[in-house]
Amino acid sequence: MGLCVVLLCSLFGVLLGQAEQISMEECCKHGQKYGNDNDECADVRLISSSTTCRTVQEQCCETALKDKMCTNGINIAKSQGACDSLLINTCDTKSKKLCCDCCLLGKAANELGLPCDHNLSVGYQCNLVYRDCCMEGAQQNQGEWKCAHRCVGNDTCACSKGYKLKPDGKSCEDINECLLGASNCRGGERCINTEGSFRCQREVSCGTGYELTDSNNCKDIDECETGIHNCGSRFVCQNTQGSFRCLPKVQCGAGFIQDALGNCIDINECVSQTSPCSRGQVCINTMGSYICQRNSVNCGRGYHLNEEGTRCIDIDECKTTENVCGGHACFNMLGSYRCECETGYAFNSVNRICEDVNECRHYPGRLCAHKCENTLGSYQCSCTTGFKLAADGRNCDDLNECENNPCSQECANVYGSYQCYCRRGYQLSDIDGMTCEDIDECALPTGGHICSYRCHNTPGSFHCSCPVSGYTLAVNGRSCQDIDECVTGSHTCTESQSCFNVQGGFRCLSFTCPNNYRQVGETSARLERSDVVRCVKSCQPNNIACILDPTQSVSHSFISLPTFREFTRPEEIVFLRTTVPAYGSYNFGSYDVKFDILEGNVDNAFDIIKQVENGLYVGIVRQVKPVIGPVTTVLKLSMRNLTTQGDSGQNIINVHVFVSEFWF
Repeated sequence: MGLCVVLLCSLFGVLLGQAEQISMEECCKHGQKYGNDNDECADVRLISSSTTCRTVQEQCCETALKDKMCTNGINIAKSQGACDSLLINTCDTKSKKLCCDCCLLGKAANELGLPCDHNLSVGYQCNLVYRDCCMEGAQQNQGEWKCAHRCVGNDTCACSKGYKLKPDGKSCEDINECLLGASNCRGGERCINTEGSFRCQREVSCGTGYELTDSNNCKDIDECETGIHNCGSRFVCQNTQGSFRCLPKVQCGAGFIQDALGNCIDINECVSQTSPCSRGQVCINTMGSYICQRNSVNCGRGYHLNEEGTRCIDIDECKTTENVCGGHACFNMLGSYRCECETGYAFNSVNRICEDVNECRHYPGRLCAHKCENTLGSYQCSCTTGFKLAADGRNCDDLNECENNPCSQECANVYGSYQCYCRRGYQLSDIDGMTCEDIDECALPTGGHICSYRCHNTPGSFHCSCPVSGYTLAVNGRSCQDIDECVTGSHTCTESQSCFNVQGGFRCLSFTCPNNYRQVGETSARLERSDVVRCVKSCQPNNIACILDPTQSVSHSFISLPTFREFTRPEEIVFLRTTVPAYGSYNFGSYDVKFDILEGNVDNAFDIIKQVENGLYVGIVRQVKPVIGPVTTVLKLSMRNLTTQGDSGQNIINVHVFVSEFWF
């Protein structure tokens, strides 16, 4: 924020000492219009017999022509990017080519990243064109690069894959696929987040018979090649996936099989084969073979020989076999029996027992709403986490977990689960998702901008404070507001002093005019930034030294500045306005103004430049370097009037500058 004091210093009562019936503004406007309409000023039609008016008409006409040519040159530089078409060496083309070349310099400076306010020794007009074209290019570049990744139209930004848009609508941040469960890592692999993507890393071993390669894959171990097998001397090792086999070197003959030690042992064909002998014969094993012998009487299953051994009779399994049906009803049948199973059981005709019926597998999804667990002769329903079994024993009702107060602050029941919430000023813990932790607003990335001075964290909130003196906390509770001691009456100035409020305090000031000067008006007890204490020269009739002294007046003005926290460009703080016209004629007297800083320029932190506003010269005092307060200095400024005959007088302006130690 630039703070300024505007001073009006009148060096001339009547412009050029002439009294005209027609105003200079009308003479100038007519000259400008003629130049714009006719593109020449040789035959300007005079609108007054005044020589001064004719001079103003001619000068304003020439200025309008130069401005028009300069604008054309700037447009050529912007549209064509070159000034080669302006090679004709005429007066008009010189002005057009000057502005074209200076505009190209400004555009080149912007592309090279040079500062636009850099003053080159190329003349005042060229510097103005250079700065305007440089600043226009910088504004276009800012518009083109407002999106961090890419623009998708309608001033909307978008991010690349693996990123998401930040709340500011321009910047992008990485998406943590591992945290969101959006990875495709397989079982036994751990997800590791990377910038814009993720990678999978195996966590568990590959298992027996395999080893992990550098590419995170499992490779079979060849036990035979590495010599880690346990095959004996009578065997040959053969590798398999994840294991190996021991193949015997010597093959056994028919009727024999090799054991684990490689020995050939007899095969019992009567046991290993199904009915090796014919019906009515019995099998007898021999070394390396077997023999079949005829059996006189052979009863089938469910029958046995009678006492005489002459015929087969039925066996009543329900009586002769204890608990044959395992507690279920038993019914004897010829050569067999049958069990009458209870509800929840089914008779297995092969094993001839009552087996439990797995209702959960028989009727999937039809018996229980969530989970079904089989029991002997029946089944039992249960619910997943977040639900409880309904009164019918089959359906599941939502469980209100909030009734048990699992959250440290606020709890919201949701279907099958619950969600914890925190009050304002707290955030949910990333560890358990239930505990609310205090948010340290002062430590947030934006904490430095919450309070203008100091931020103090409190449980669930924060509060701001200001320096102990000179400031009070504003109504918004964050900004520090300066106390005007001169208004509140809390200052210590005497009646002979004037109170001037500065940021964070006040100053007691008193002024006396130098010898041969008298004060214009009275000094008020409370000085404002716009107040000026002015002393004008008042010589005695015979005081020749006083009369010859070029200083016409001595003025005092006052300004209070903060310590700028981020000083990036010059700050305009004081304007010295004059009534001296920027256009003059050597035929009738040429006028100019020179501004200087005589004293008080601490570390050359200030300068003064001359500009033209509304056709008049203006002196602008700027702060060009950072000044760390508290600092008090008096800038003694000189404003001299120059004519073709030399200096015709000067004014002295003392600007009392008070720089606060704070930025607010």
